[in-house]
Amino acid sequence: MLQVSFLRDNKEKALEGLRKRNFKSLELVDQAVNADDLRRKLQFDLDTQSAEMNRISKEIGMLMKNGQKAEAETAKARTGELKENIKSLQQDLNATEKELLEILYQIPNIPCGAVKAGASADDNENIFQSHEVEALGEGAIPHWELAKKYNLIDFELGVKIAGAGFPVYLGKGARLQRALVQFFLDRNTEVGYTEVNPPHVVNEASGYGTGQLPD
Repeated sequence: MLQVSFLRDNKEKALEGLRKRNFKSLELVDQAVNADDLRRKLQFDLDTQSAEMNRISKEIGMLMKNGQKAEAETAKARTGELKENIKSLQQDLNATEKELLEILYQIPNIPCGAVKAGASADDNENIFQSHEVEALGEGAIPHWELAKKYNLIDFELGVKIAGAGFPVYLGKGARLQRALVQFFLDRNTEVGYTEVNPPHVVNEASGYGTGQLPD
């Protein structure tokens, strides 16, 4: 997810990248910045009112201590007004923050500057290829048929459990998947990669933060 600070400071770069992706709702960039402007104003007003509330609360204690009950009651009435203002500002701030996030969720990441604009995948340009891809021989079987034939992967069950793109690995397929993960970790650890084992339970915040949500 693009940060609103990036959209604010790099508006033209963001728009250029979104156009490369053929993203049509470019008005969302301005909407995000405007929502953030309102969020900042509400936060400033809330902080100002809260500071005033704290100041008057301390003042009430001093007035009572000095026997100035009338002045203390006047100050208490003022704190009542401030409490209502703070409550209203907090509600407006929460709503604005939610609106801002909903806008940002709709804006996709932008491609690298080296990526050229194109109408479809057919317009993609291959800028690096480590070696020639060998052509499959006559009668070659695609991997999804091999997986089904040898009961290595169940794509349909994966769709039922978690949706498209999350297959269920079975038997030797599961062992191969685990071995490949271990191979990757071992090879990359040798060249300085620091292995990390994060929490396995995903909540809404981490789902959005890693770009897995929204779909």
